[in-house]
Amino acid sequence: MQTPTIIVSRVDQLTVQWAQAVMDQHAFGARVQSVALLSSEVGTTTRVQLKVEHDGDHSLARHWFVKLPSQSRSVRWITALPRLLQTEIRYYQELQALVPVAQPAMVMGKHTVGWASTLVLSHLKEQNARPGNPGDELTVEQALKVVEQLAILHAEFWDSEQLNTDFRWLSGRVRRLEDFLGSILAVPLMKLGLNRAGDLVSEELQTQALRYAKNRRKTMRFLATGPKTIVHHDCHPGNLFWDAQGLPGLLDWQMVRVGEGIGDVAYFLATALAPKVRRNHEMQLLDHYQHSLVANGVKTVTTKELFQRYQAHLTYPFEAMIISQAIGKMMTPENNRILIQRVAAAVEDHNAFSIGPNAENVQYSGYFRNYFFK
Repeated sequence: MQTPTIIVSRVDQLTVQWAQAVMDQHAFGARVQSVALLSSEVGTTTRVQLKVEHDGDHSLARHWFVKLPSQSRSVRWITALPRLLQTEIRYYQELQALVPVAQPAMVMGKHTVGWASTLVLSHLKEQNARPGNPGDELTVEQALKVVEQLAILHAEFWDSEQLNTDFRWLSGRVRRLEDFLGSILAVPLMKLGLNRAGDLVSEELQTQALRYAKNRRKTMRFLATGPKTIVHHDCHPGNLFWDAQGLPGLLDWQMVRVGEGIGDVAYFLATALAPKVRRNHEMQLLDHYQHSLVANGVKTVTTKELFQRYQAHLTYPFEAMIISQAIGKMMTPENNRILIQRVAAAVEDHNAFSIGPNAENVQYSGYFRNYFFK
């Protein structure tokens, strides 16, 4: 029988009694002695760091990272309807062990039929790792490592029949609801976000973005036509972590779904690199992604094909950062502004809003024309 106090909604409910109920789920007999609150911050979820002293085995985590529904009312409505935290809990329960990239270990995850959810992860301190920050500016060497890990993830499930059977829930009713709400709210949220972004986005790009928002559903259908795999769908620097050897792992699987792998790469490169660095090394990184796919069994895709789809997928990280600006409190204002500047530069560099369903008419320019047609 489920302990009634194990699913909580407020930080003040994270007590010794609650921690004991969690411990009893996987280490019955270990006694919790104290719980210390180390930090608490509100974003897409309420994220809490705890120090839990107990007399259990040394292998049992003593630093916990707890995710609760966001305490921000506006954010909670946006994240609760598509059941993002519930999706992450199900991911850790059913998929984590099959995904061949580094991730935090789950201590406990439970949710109700409604919106109440509690996810407890082993803190990265337990893995001698450090979390990234959304505004981090990565080096080319770091980016190569992340791109390689994304290729390993995507290759594992590339056009797998399991996407239509065991993992069908990743593209099921909740994801369709999320896409529907995204299209319905696209125009008002884009207008509000662009207004708040101000001169971070040029007038010309604002006009293009509003046109995109009005036709978002058509663009989403186009972006869904590529090869299918499991994607993270929120791969910015704040959702990465780095171990003691400098190898990356992925955090925050709330947005996980079936999609096109190059979308993760577009999101990552647009948010994680300074525009000048991205421009100078974009093709090197796409080449590395393609070669890593081949090394992991995907032989059917070329860098040229990936580049075309990469350009089109750049629209989504732009939308995501502008919507974050519209809603507020999803990340710090400073980090949000940094990421808006980066994604706006990427969209402008590739004229991404003009591609969409007409990707076959994309015109290569400058370095990219020389790269493909030299």
